[in-house]
Amino acid sequence: MPFKKAYLTLLIPLVLAILAVSGYGFFFKAAVPGSCALILLFLYQKQLKAMPDIWFVIAAFLFSIAGDWFLSNKGDSFMMFSAGIGLYLLAHVGYLWFALRNGRMAKLFTIVLLAGYLLFFFVKLYPALDDTVLLLAVLLYLLISCFSLGAAFGIKLAPVVKWSYFAGVTLVLLSDTIIALNEFTSYGALNFLILPTYYAAHMSITFALIKRSNY
Repeated sequence: MPFKKAYLTLLIPLVLAILAVSGYGFFFKAAVPGSCALILLFLYQKQLKAMPDIWFVIAAFLFSIAGDWFLSNKGDSFMMFSAGIGLYLLAHVGYLWFALRNGRMAKLFTIVLLAGYLLFFFVKLYPALDDTVLLLAVLLYLLISCFSLGAAFGIKLAPVVKWSYFAGVTLVLLSDTIIALNEFTSYGALNFLILPTYYAAHMSITFALIKRSNY
């Protein structure tokens, strides 16, 4: 596909995101990361053997869909909620692995990020978590999320690719942080940002990999 035309494919997840935010149901919510995964598969169809790291991002998108389904249908089920967290954690592992395959962990940035989020965990989340399993799951998720962003900061690809990917992972972490505030502290003032940041994250990461295919 010609490089400039590849950008036009981002209109697909954009339109789907607008429909999802407008309340048209889970199909459109799932179709945003799903369409991003299909865009990457189509764009890299002849390069997947040479660039197997793309599979980690595609897997991350698919785990996000599955995690979103469990959280969207969790009701009061602890198991559904835990499964959703676990699948989102696997998505972060995909983002982390792609970043490490194309760079290294930015140690100082990661340490500062971890310090901030561990403070957030112990001050805001820990008092609200009375189940040990859930507490450990949330803590592990927080750690992996910080490591994935730290690795994104250390990517050694072209600057526009690096920063677009970094912005995408940042938006995922921001969306997750707002969800955590809503779920565990009942602070819901920022809930309107959950879906826009989540969808923008997938589109930003997809943009980064479209741009990478030109180098």
